[in-house]
Amino acid sequence: MAVLLLAELTGGALAVDATAKALSAAKQLGDVTVLCAGASCADAAGAAAELDGVARVLCADDAIYGNGLAEPVAALIVSLAGEYEHFVAPATASAKNIMPRVAALLDVMVISDVSGVVSGDTFERPVYAGNAIQTVKSTDAKKVLTIRTSTFDAAGAGGSAAVEPIGAAADPGLSEWVEDKVAASDRPELTSAGVVVSGGRGVGSEENFALIEQLADKLGAAVGASRAAVDSGYAPNDWQVGQTGKVVAPALYVAVGISGAIQHLAGMKDSKIIVAINKDEDAPIFQVADYGLVADLFKAVPEIIDKL
Repeated sequence: MAVLLLAELTGGALAVDATAKALSAAKQLGDVTVLCAGASCADAAGAAAELDGVARVLCADDAIYGNGLAEPVAALIVSLAGEYEHFVAPATASAKNIMPRVAALLDVMVISDVSGVVSGDTFERPVYAGNAIQTVKSTDAKKVLTIRTSTFDAAGAGGSAAVEPIGAAADPGLSEWVEDKVAASDRPELTSAGVVVSGGRGVGSEENFALIEQLADKLGAAVGASRAAVDSGYAPNDWQVGQTGKVVAPALYVAVGISGAIQHLAGMKDSKIIVAINKDEDAPIFQVADYGLVADLFKAVPEIIDKL
């Protein structure tokens, strides 16, 4: 079975972590062709060709794809649909915008957040905030999937696939790029970071959140937040971890002042090691934590920072 994997591009460069993890899932379905669509994406295509398990790479280098608009990228994928049975992408914000459009144009269902591949037509995905796993069997001739990358290991390097330039598909003209507003940070990207330090409502204020950032910087970590902290204005939206935020699975997750609501746990419970700091010994976060510290965060965190 032939598989078309949409590579994740960030600023024209290949997002290796997300693409390589989606590739690990796609390899279980058949021969994988990676599609790189962007402006000046030749380097990204070359990087994709070096991933282990890639049969070939299609490079659609055109200004129409330069800003990641969903409509032209979806039209490109559909124009290539005849050769493939599976259409796969990592479950990123970009792909979650593109792949449902692909499914609609192909008149098939989209199977989102796939966490396990059972067979070519049967897949597992989390439901009920990750408290149950749903097994989905699709009878559609074409399968459109987004992959929850936190549950797959990244494919390694060592590939030597051929890169084939392709032309752009017709622009449906349904949208236009206006501007991107990107927050610059020296910290790792949240969804791919090896260490994440998150703060919750217990941090108390936006000013106090500087403690969370200081601890994160000591650990070389990304900064996260619970929905309660984001809704209270303590942290920006793109830091939110949870069912309605980002899903992370770092080697180390430090939860500070987070009670552990089920919606937050859905976004981080696959972390390898979970450390919780909370003054409430009955907080639900301790039920999933590998290490728990019952303490006032305003005393404990500065001491941890000092010792680090």
